[in-house]
Amino acid sequence: MALRGLIVSLSRHDPQLSFLITSTARSSAQVVSTNLPARTQHQFLPLDAPRYLTRFLDHWRPDLSIWAEQDIWPGAVVASHAKGIPIAFINVRISAQSHARRTRVRGVYGDVLRRLSLISAQDKDSATRLADLGAKNVQISGSLKPAAPLLSADEDEYTQLRAMLGKRRIWVAASTHPGDEAESIAAQQSLTDWLLILVPRDAGRADDVAKALKNAGLSFAQRSQEQVPGNNDAVWLADSYGELGLWYRLAEAALIGGGFDQIGGHNPWEAAALGAAILHGPDTANFAADYTILDDAQAARLVSSGTVASVLNDADLAGMVDKASALIAERQNALDHLSAELLSLIGVAP
Repeated sequence: MALRGLIVSLSRHDPQLSFLITSTARSSAQVVSTNLPARTQHQFLPLDAPRYLTRFLDHWRPDLSIWAEQDIWPGAVVASHAKGIPIAFINVRISAQSHARRTRVRGVYGDVLRRLSLISAQDKDSATRLADLGAKNVQISGSLKPAAPLLSADEDEYTQLRAMLGKRRIWVAASTHPGDEAESIAAQQSLTDWLLILVPRDAGRADDVAKALKNAGLSFAQRSQEQVPGNNDAVWLADSYGELGLWYRLAEAALIGGGFDQIGGHNPWEAAALGAAILHGPDTANFAADYTILDDAQAARLVSSGTVASVLNDADLAGMVDKASALIAERQNALDHLSAELLSLIGVAP
C-alpha cells in the first residue's frame, strides 16, 4: 500500500508506465485491489524457486523490479539479475532483531544486496545495518507511507452514513489486536457521547470481539450482518476488510492498533491523511521512525493503558490533524527525487 504514492509519482514523470504489484497474502490482495492506481494490477508472487520465477519473469518481462520494506527473496533477485533487470530495494526498514537474523546468513544476504542497483533506507539505523550486511551506497530517503494516496471509500455510502450518524462524535480503533480492543472497550464504557468503530486486524476474530463487547455491557451493530448503529449503540463492529478509508473519513480520531499487544504498531499515516487525529499505544517498534516524527511534531499522541478516554476528551484533536497534514505534504515533495533515480535505471529522463 505504501508503494501507491511512488506509483503516482512515477506516473507523473512518465504517463506511459504500467505497474505490477505483487504480494503473498490473500488479505493484502483484498486491500490493495480496492486501492489500485491507474495502469496498475495485482498478482501473487510465485514461489522463490527457478522453475516458477522463470515463468513469471518470461510472462511479465519487467523493465524494473522494486522491492520494499524488509522482505527480499534471494531466488527472485538472482533470477531478475540474470535477465539484466535492474533491481531496487526501497523504503527499507531493518530492526536490530532482523539484522541479527540476517547476520547468520551474511554471505547469502550480502551476495543478494550486491546485485541491487539502488538501495534506499527509511532511517540511519537501517542504512547502517544494511551496510554491515554488505550493501553499498545506501541512501536514506525516509518512509514512503506518508506520501501514499488516500485510501478509497464509496462516496455515496460515506454521505449516507455521515447523515445517518448525525452529530455523534466518532472515533475508530483500527487494525486492532486483543490488547488494543481491551483498551478501546474500556475507554468506550465512559465515552457516552462518542461512537466507537472497532476494526479488528483479522476480521475472522469478530466472534471473540463481539463476546468482549457483550461482557462489557456495550450495545453494538455488526458490519458483517449489514447492521448500522442506532442511537443507543455504543460500538460499530466493522468486521470487514478494505474499508478503513471509509472509517477514517467518518472518525475524528483513530487509535492505531498493535500498540498494546507486542505487535509493534501499524501504519498511522493512512488515518492522518484522512483527517483523523492519531493516538497510539506504547509499542511502535515496527514504525518507530514514523511515530517519532509524528510525536515530536505533536501530530500524534502516545496513550498509556487506561488513558484513551481522557485523551479523546481533552486533546487538541484538530491541531494534531493540521500538524500531521503539514508533515504529509513535506514527504510527498520528497518522492520526486526517488522517482527520478528509479526512472534513470531504465533510461527514462524525469
